[in-house]
Amino acid sequence: MRHRVTVKKLGRTKSHREATLRALVTALLENKRIHTTEAKARALRPYAEKLITRARKAYLREQQGQLSEGSKHDLNTRRGLANHITKKTVIENLFDEIIPEISDRPGGYTRIVKTGYRRGDSGSKALIELVDYNREQTETVSLKPKKKKSSNKKQEAKVVEPVQEVAEVVEETIEDVVDTAEAVSETIADVTESVVDTVTDSTEDSETKSQSESTDEDTSSESNDEDKTV
Repeated sequence: MRHRVTVKKLGRTKSHREATLRALVTALLENKRIHTTEAKARALRPYAEKLITRARKAYLREQQGQLSEGSKHDLNTRRGLANHITKKTVIENLFDEIIPEISDRPGGYTRIVKTGYRRGDSGSKALIELVDYNREQTETVSLKPKKKKSSNKKQEAKVVEPVQEVAEVVEETIEDVVDTAEAVSETIADVTESVVDTVTDSTEDSETKSQSESTDEDTSSESNDEDKTV
């Protein structure tokens, strides 16, 4: 039974959990605030504060000259912190910039603020930051879940764009239809003219043929009459 066991497993093995905490504390000391899940923030808070307390005590010893002769830095503490903080520059920044700001505070170096729930799995999110050395917040953090903004404008914009495209396509098609109608009317006019010409020519030819036939008949009848008289 897990009586009096306060370790938060975070759904990880021991090695994986320790690696996660090392990465989180390094990011926290580097950026002064990080966004993560509430469970990870609660597990990170005591881990980070113990390291900061250890670095603060070493810093005070360095300032008070309680080190051995000829040493300016508490190398033992810095090497011990290097087992938990993965970046050397972050350790230097911790002693040079962060600890001087929080040297008067005996504890409680971090703050956890809930920031709502994560979309997808509804996991509780939180913001963990350093209390005395934090950047000015440009926007307030609300504990209430954010209301979804009405997307009517976006929908209208999305609707207007295809409507405009359709209108342009319709205008182009109308212009094409008008052009084709004009071309068809011109071709019809040309065809009618040619048909009329051919009809008139054929009628004229038929009339000339009929006239020539009638003249031939007249001449033949006259010749017959002359023969009879003779």
